[in-house]
This record gives sequence, structure tokens and C-alpha cells, in this order.
Amino acid sequence: MDNNVYAVDIIKKEEIWRFRTNGRIVDSSPKISNGIVYIGSFDGYLYAIDTASGNCLWRFKSGGEINTTPFILDNIIYFGSRDSYVYAINTDGKLLWRFKTGDAVVSSPVVYKGNLLIGSFDGYLYCLDAYTGREVWKFKTGGEIETDYTLLINNGVLYFASFDNYLYALDADRGKELWRFRTGKYGNCGIPSIHNGIIYYGSRDGIFYAIDAATGKELWRFQTEKEIIDKGPLIANKKIYFGAGDGNVYCLDMDGQEVWRFNANGSVYTSVIEHENYLYFGSWGCYLYCIAMDGKEVWRFATSTLQPAYLPPAFELWETRVKTESQSWEEKEEDKYSRSGVVIEFGEYKAKSEYTTKSEYTSRSEYK
Repeated sequence: MDNNVYAVDIIKKEEIWRFRTNGRIVDSSPKISNGIVYIGSFDGYLYAIDTASGNCLWRFKSGGEINTTPFILDNIIYFGSRDSYVYAINTDGKLLWRFKTGDAVVSSPVVYKGNLLIGSFDGYLYCLDAYTGREVWKFKTGGEIETDYTLLINNGVLYFASFDNYLYALDADRGKELWRFRTGKYGNCGIPSIHNGIIYYGSRDGIFYAIDAATGKELWRFQTEKEIIDKGPLIANKKIYFGAGDGNVYCLDMDGQEVWRFNANGSVYTSVIEHENYLYFGSWGCYLYCIAMDGKEVWRFATSTLQPAYLPPAFELWETRVKTESQSWEEKEEDKYSRSGVVIEFGEYKAKSEYTTKSEYTSRSEYK
């Protein structure tokens, strides 16, 4: 919330550069393509920033605050704004099309089979032609949709949450409801992960759920002390990692039993990512953390914010230092999953991250 985008070298544990916008950066997380970072700000601009220097290459002005994560495909950048529009612009910052919904768009988009899927505060999940912006279908929920990271699609099924307290599964082609799962009160805005036919999802009711992906039936639950506003839990080495509003990062086994917890001295509303057997995440305590797989702290990096603030998910901060390559989201190892889906390079260090699911959409770059 200090208005800055940071690039941090996780090997040297030091800041490389920072870029200041004229508004807070809340929920909008960096996306990288061909050496350029794309990120939105509450000043209404989507910025294109050079990854090497931190210099602004161009910016595109929307009519409202931007706190969605852009999606990039075929040199087209898709994002939503609180002016109620969904935008498609090219990589030179020129408008291709825009589509008006009934309310603010703080949900992040995904492209699937040539269609753009995105939610709005008007309660609809929209399916638009990705190249023209024409409406294909829409699905009505009973509350605002504000999933602030990319929607999850697996085996032709779209999974997303709404503030009507339901997690939905839809046929991604037709928009037909397959099932819905009711959580506790307070509404939902997190993103699920999927592994071996099981949905793993944290809710604002403070409960972390395991749900059968085919039927929507609950398998088990784990209670935390506060809300979970998660960008998708990490599943790696047959363990589940996620943060919560109680200031803890939790490690569970695949049966939902706690293995350990790490206190981050501030709410953790970010994803946890893994690289070279270390875990990374941000907290409202104004730190980016690196901890070992056993939950022991290795180092922390402080931002310039003096008061507790929202930090974008740790892996998006990390991505400001990465090189992306064209690829489809595919499982590569049976027991190792994270959420970035990119090839990450840190000097001579190189690691390929795996996505949580064998999804059917393609990426070529890569509120409380």
C-alpha cells in the first residue's frame, strides 16, 4: 500500500529497484511477458514497466481504480476496472475493446478456448469473446464476485467463489452450474487449488476446506482463528501451505492435520510459493518472508510502508525478477505444485514452477 512495485533479488536478499505509482496497489499483482511487468494501480492506470531497469514504458488510463491481476495471451492484455469495464489492450497500450458490466470489476480474468471469463460486482460471471468483447453467456450468482487472482479451470470445469457464500463449479463452455458448495458467513473471495480430484479452498469463515471436485461434497475441514483470503493454497511435497488473517502460515498434511504454523506478525492474505525448497509470502506486517520447508524463518525483506498494509501475493512480487516463457499449464511432477506457472531465473539459479492443476487454458507469458 506504499504505492510501489518492488523487484527483490531473493538470492542476495536485497532490493533491485522500485517503481512508484500515484495510487495504492491492492490485489493487482504483476504479470510478466517479454521482459515487461504489467500491473494496475488505484490511480486508474495499468503500467508497463521494464523488468531490468524499473522504468515505465507506457501506461493506460481506465476510468476507475484497478485491483485486478492482468491476463496476457496472444499479445493482448486483459483486465478489469472499478469503472465497471473489462478492457482488452495490446502490448503497446492501445485499446482493442472494452465491455461494460453492471458494477465494478475487481475479479481477474482468464482466457479459455478463445473466451474470456471474468466476474463483476453485479454478481455475474461473464463469458466474452476474447478477440471482440462480444458476450457469449453470463451466469448469475447471489453476491459480488471479486476473485482477485486468475480463475481456476480444470477438465472443462470453472471453479470460482462469490460473496453469496458459495463456491461454484460451472461447465466452462456453456456456463451451466454443476454444483455449489456453501461455506460459512462473510462471503468468499479466495481462489481454490485442485490436486488429484480434490479442491482445496480457504474461506472468510476461517475454515480451510477439502472438497470433492466432481460432486462438491466436503471431505474434511481445518479451522483457523480468522478469515482466509487466499490466492490459492500451495500443494508441494505432499503438504498444503496457506496463510490466514490470524497472522499464521499453516502447513497441513493431505488429511488436513496440522504439521506446523509460522507466525508472520501480521495477516497473511497472499499465496505461499516454493522455490529451491524455500517458501515465500508477504504479510500485513510489511515484510516479504523466506522460510524453510520446516517452518523456520530464513530471512525477511521490509517494504517502506510504516503501518500494516496489504502486500500483493508473494509470488507476484517474486515474478518482478523472473523471465517468463511460453507454455501451457501442465502437471510435470506428481507431488510438486505451485501457482506461478513460469520458468524462474535468479542469476545462475533456475527452477520451473508447476501449476496446481492440469488446466485447459493456456498462458504464453506468462479486497479484504
